[in-house]
Amino acid sequence: MMKRTLLGVSVVAALPLAACGGSDSSSDTTTATADTTAAAGGVDLSGVCPAKVILQTDWNPEAEHGFLYNLIGPNYEVDAEKVAVRGDLVSGGKSTGVQVEVRSGGPAIGFQQVTAQLYSDPEILLGFVSTDEAVSHSVDKPTMAVVAPFNINPQIIMWDPATYPDVKTIADLKKPGVKVRYFQGAAYMDYLIQTGVLDKKQTDDTYDGAPASFIASGGKDAQQGFGTAEPYFYEKVLKDWMKPVAYQYVHDAGWTAYAQSLAGTPDNVTKYADCLKKLVPVIQQSQVDYVNSPDTANAIILDAVGKFNNGWAYDAGQATASVEKQLSDKLVANSPDGTLGSFDLDRITKFIATATPVYTATGAKVKAGLTPADIVTNEYIDPAIKLG
Repeated sequence: MMKRTLLGVSVVAALPLAACGGSDSSSDTTTATADTTAAAGGVDLSGVCPAKVILQTDWNPEAEHGFLYNLIGPNYEVDAEKVAVRGDLVSGGKSTGVQVEVRSGGPAIGFQQVTAQLYSDPEILLGFVSTDEAVSHSVDKPTMAVVAPFNINPQIIMWDPATYPDVKTIADLKKPGVKVRYFQGAAYMDYLIQTGVLDKKQTDDTYDGAPASFIASGGKDAQQGFGTAEPYFYEKVLKDWMKPVAYQYVHDAGWTAYAQSLAGTPDNVTKYADCLKKLVPVIQQSQVDYVNSPDTANAIILDAVGKFNNGWAYDAGQATASVEKQLSDKLVANSPDGTLGSFDLDRITKFIATATPVYTATGAKVKAGLTPADIVTNEYIDPAIKLG
C-alpha cells in the first residue's frame, strides 16, 4: 500500500514522539481483567458476533479513528507487539458481551492496503476500505462496505496562502513554477491530471510524509495532506513553519470517494449478517458519541501512541483540533437522507463513473458493469441515528 495516499496524515513520522496521555509503562501492554457479560439494558452482541470483533485501521492511532477507540471499555489492553488495543466492546458505556480489538495499519502492516489484510486474515471482521480502493479491487479482491462514519474524505492539497494569495482551489495551482507533491500511487492525483485540473509536469510523486521539502521550498510547493491534521500541525506545532496553510479537499475537486468506510469480504459480511445488524448501529452511534465527547477515546489513542513508541508523534492538541475540524468542515456529517453513516448511492454511482476510466488508464481491472450494490450496502444502517 502507498503510505497514507488516501488517508494521508503522516507528516510527523520523522519527528520525535510528542508527549502523550496515559500511564507510563515499561512493559508492552497495559492489562486489566475484562468482563464480557452484556450489561442489562444494553446491546447484546454475544451469540451473533465473534467473541472478539477485530477491526483493522489504515494508520497509527489518531482522532480520525476515534469512533473505533470509543468502542473500547475502560479495562483495555495496549499490545505494543501486535500494535493493537483490545478490551470490552461497549455501547453507551455498557458492555455488549464481546471483546473488540482495534488494529493499527500503515507501518504496522507493512503499508499494505487494508483490503489485502481482510483477505489474508479472515478473523478481521471489518476494516477501513475507501470507495476508490473498493473500485480498484472490484475484480481481484472485492469488498462490501457496511457503514461510512466519514461523509467527506479528509484528503487535501495544501499551499502557502502568503506565496499564493490568489489561489483558492486546487485548479488555481495549475500555473508555471508550482510543484505539487504527493505520495506515489494516489488515484486522486491521476484523476486531477487526467481531467486537466493539474498538469502532469508540475506533479511530484516523491512526497514521503515529512515536511522538509515543503519548508525548503519556502512556500513555493504545494503538497497533499489531511484537513484534520496538517493545517493545525503546520501552524501550531511545526517550529520551522508556524503559520497558516490554505487548502482544498480533493472531494471538492471532484474525487468524491468515501474514506474510512468499514468493509469486509463478501463472505464475512454474509456470514456475520446477524452480527452486523446489531454492530453497525453501535458503530454509527459511537461516531455520534465520539465527536460530541471525544476525551475518553482520545485518552486511549494517546495511551496507545505512547506505548507503541514506533515514531508516530501525536498529542492531545492534535487530537482535539482534528475533532473540531471533522465537525466544522462537515467531514463527519449526516448523509443526504439525514442518517449518520449511510451511503449516498447516487454519489457512488457517479464516483464509479469517474473512477473507472482513471483506474483503467493505469491498467487496473474494474468489474464490468460495477454498481454501488457491488461495493456498499445500507442494509445494516439504523436510519434513526443521526448527528445533531
